[in-house]
Amino acid sequence: MKTQEENAEKQASEAGAGASGRDRSRAVEDYLKAIRHLQLERAPVSTSALAQHLDRSPASVTNMVKSLAEQGLVEHEPYRGVRLSEEGEREALRIIRRHRVIEAYLIERLGYSWDRVHAEAERLEHAASDELVERMASVMGDPEMDPHGSPIPTAQGEVAEELHPALSEMPAGAIVIVREVSDADESRLRYLAELGLYPGTRVEVLDREPFEGPILVRIDGQERSLGHGLAMMVRVEPGIVQQGGGGDSTTNN
Repeated sequence: MKTQEENAEKQASEAGAGASGRDRSRAVEDYLKAIRHLQLERAPVSTSALAQHLDRSPASVTNMVKSLAEQGLVEHEPYRGVRLSEEGEREALRIIRRHRVIEAYLIERLGYSWDRVHAEAERLEHAASDELVERMASVMGDPEMDPHGSPIPTAQGEVAEELHPALSEMPAGAIVIVREVSDADESRLRYLAELGLYPGTRVEVLDREPFEGPILVRIDGQERSLGHGLAMMVRVEPGIVQQGGGGDSTTNN
């Protein structure tokens, strides 16, 4: 499978600057999404980080990055990394909007569970027409968030984003609100749903083990233990930190 995908990327890179808009390949769109995701935390994005994120060989990533630069979609700094150009940013936001609108539609109108919509949206985002996506958004009242708490860019390419810390970073005593959950792992999403860790859920961090050990939390009155990797998937808005075992408290604004 990986070889087939890399062959498709090779064909996309060889197509060069002749492609634009809806003619751009799925591989190009996937790279633009990945670069935008990674550069939210650190820019420029190293090709090694991009290769790891996309599960591609370094050589394949290097070839595609060169092609994207030739098409004016990215700015590549040798030995430093890559970042989206203005055109690349617009294209990335367009495909991100398509993905998140489709996810919302699948859940709201077709009754999908939140752990299944990511894979479906990955397929449909490249095939659905712009008109279909905009009609989906319209019948839902133009939602601002997808089912996992991620902001949906507007049709004009505007997006209000805030990078929230992970639950894994919260100290014992913190009371937080879940704002966003990674949709990359279906089985983990199903488990998070069983725990009730949806966007908007209030969580109290009771205790945490050192060295990336498990975190003890209270959700809806029930105590649960979360592994470090699972807690990293949950982005939260810090609320109150209880100090001295429930004595004084400090509100984080």
